[in-house]
Amino acid sequence: MTDSPYRCGSIAIVGRPNAGKSTLLNHMIGQKISITSRKPQTTRHRLLGIVTRPDAQYLFLDTPGLQTHYKSALNKAMGRSIASALDEANVILWVLDGLDFDSREQHLRRLLPADRPVIAAINKIDSLADKTQLLPHLARLATEFGFAAMVPVSAKQGTGLDDLLRAIRAYLPEGEAIYPDDEMTDRSERFLAAEVIREKLMRNMGEEIPYASHVDIIQFKIEASMRHIEAEIIVGRDNHKAMVIGKGGEKLKTIGTAARMDLEKLFGGKVYLGLFVKVKADWVDDPTLLRTYGYN
Repeated sequence: MTDSPYRCGSIAIVGRPNAGKSTLLNHMIGQKISITSRKPQTTRHRLLGIVTRPDAQYLFLDTPGLQTHYKSALNKAMGRSIASALDEANVILWVLDGLDFDSREQHLRRLLPADRPVIAAINKIDSLADKTQLLPHLARLATEFGFAAMVPVSAKQGTGLDDLLRAIRAYLPEGEAIYPDDEMTDRSERFLAAEVIREKLMRNMGEEIPYASHVDIIQFKIEASMRHIEAEIIVGRDNHKAMVIGKGGEKLKTIGTAARMDLEKLFGGKVYLGLFVKVKADWVDDPTLLRTYGYN
């Protein structure tokens, strides 16, 4: 009996904001590399997450959540990031937020390439008040969309993820692994540090400031067993700067402490973290700054 061939390919993760895309990716990898929060536009950059199994290597492309609220140059850049991931992917993984399904899904479906298999991950099944609604929901999805597969999952609890990987593997091309077994992402520690800081900013501030903010690492060096990191939090207005700093610097201290703790866990060692806040008016519509910050 011939062994099943090894498979390797890319999977674009798409879905509405807060559907659980990043949580799903983190759980499959077994390490937090993609930041999460309840606010939209948490994910801004395309992030590669690598899952290696004995029979396949999965190259997950985490993409920004599709939304239409903001119209800035930043948002357009994120839209290009989604389009690039869809163009590159062998498989599309569409993460659905439980039984929540409306016209926004219809809009997203029209954006997906017609020549790629689309697998639906129906997320947050752990939070369904009435589990009997799941089967009729799956039947409706099967009628309305030509999904290659539909897999109920809980990204939060890790339920159904092995079934999801098996469903994806069936559509990956045959080929050898591209990355070493122990590699989880192609992003640098510098990038991951900026993302962790931005996550804490998003979780500790109101709705407007996180969207109009960016984290720029201005120093990252390793001395002995300690990482020395200095970062600027970029905001668009003077009053936003004051809000991020907080009375007596307390808000910035809270953000910094939470970020440092997560960074030490991520990097497995001590971290010195210095945070500064700088105003750059209307940076979200400045093409030069956006390119500098990695939004192409």
